[in-house]
Amino acid sequence: MCESCSNTSHTAPETEAKEQDMQFAEEYLKRYYDLETDGKKYVRKSGSPLSDKIQQMQEFFGLEVTGSLDSETLEVMQKPRCGVPDVDDYSTFARRPTWKKKEITYRILNYTPDMEQADVDKAIDKALKVWSDVTPLRFTRIYDGISDIQISFGAEAHGDFYPFDGPHGTLAHAFAPSEDIGGDAHFDEDENWTKGSVGYNLFLVAAHEFGHSLGLSHSSIPGALMYPTYSYTNPNEFHLPQDDVNGIQALYGSSPNPVPSKKPTSSSQCDTNVTFDAITTLRGEIMFFKDRTLWRKVPQKSPAEEILIEQFWPSLPSGIQAAYEIPEKDQVFLFKGTKYWALSGYDIVQGYPKSIYTLGFPRTVKTIDAAVYDEDAQKIYFFVADQYWSYDEERHTMDKGSPKRIKDGFPGIGQKVHAVFQNNGLLYFFSGHRQYEFSMTAKRVMKILKNNSWLGC
Repeated sequence: MCESCSNTSHTAPETEAKEQDMQFAEEYLKRYYDLETDGKKYVRKSGSPLSDKIQQMQEFFGLEVTGSLDSETLEVMQKPRCGVPDVDDYSTFARRPTWKKKEITYRILNYTPDMEQADVDKAIDKALKVWSDVTPLRFTRIYDGISDIQISFGAEAHGDFYPFDGPHGTLAHAFAPSEDIGGDAHFDEDENWTKGSVGYNLFLVAAHEFGHSLGLSHSSIPGALMYPTYSYTNPNEFHLPQDDVNGIQALYGSSPNPVPSKKPTSSSQCDTNVTFDAITTLRGEIMFFKDRTLWRKVPQKSPAEEILIEQFWPSLPSGIQAAYEIPEKDQVFLFKGTKYWALSGYDIVQGYPKSIYTLGFPRTVKTIDAAVYDEDAQKIYFFVADQYWSYDEERHTMDKGSPKRIKDGFPGIGQKVHAVFQNNGLLYFFSGHRQYEFSMTAKRVMKILKNNSWLGC
């Protein structure tokens, strides 16, 4: 009898929590994916309108499409984001609304107390310049009267029938070009607005919202400015991704005086303190990833060529964390967070990104530090913190016994792997500022090298 009471007391809160999650998901899908309930209580099963909308949302964000509210789907739903509904990859609003003029006015109606007024002015001006740099559009500030783009801060119900929801959740929203409220951008005053990385950076959010003010909808490309969820990038290093450039220029054309593309600003490859985010081979080349930058090393040439990742793959995010090549398939796999992409040569394979959990990782793993494919064993080794996972490429399953400790499987290379690749049967591990040449046959470190030894330094 007591055992029965104990089980009931545990089950009730768990059931209640699941019900709260489902209610939250329904509200999310009503707001961002046009879920219509008309007051009805939908049966939450496969094939229902609710399940269909969950699938649509999962497909948009590159999640595993299950139609059920799994933990990863709920986690994405709970991320801070823009209040405009989602659509497609770089896309425009229905009927492609645009401004029919090149000179557009804007007015800042009020200020957030979180920031100095001068810093708000700078953030707004810089955010508009993101778009004027790549189009014929020019923005002029006015101080009274009605402007094309009216900019304001407000909390909860603020006069446009789209109330904000308090801290986090919806950060801001903007309206497509039209009369009256069209073009206007509203920012939730319940957020903590800043010019740095604490709270929410006003420049980054404003630049996104002004994309809506000009006629762009959301992009499904991670790393694009018009991606719905918020992520921080240093404003001094911000560079409009190519997906966004393509979108805005489809509406307005290119700038008659284009601003020269920014050169990579990451650490020099010959800096002995540089640490690489990921390294992989690709058709005989070796590619070193660092922030937004990629170094291509062709064995017959010296030094390595330094380019921006987006110049090769505009739809890929910066900050790739792990990478490996399977030469016999002519494919490269790139990882960031819980997602991974497949490249066939220099083209992104359709159907990606996918979730790392489809490979067999538990939900406790949130990011892969490094990865390498061992051609001899046909195994992929994934490194996470001080452990590694062994994946059988032929059987497409994780090997039994994974994970194991790095120090047991790869003695001498340290407790943490930042990057690794294979060359001529040997593995080259990068840990901190050191590089270790490792023999799988001898199971030991053969040499310790400078971490930039491959780059002609």
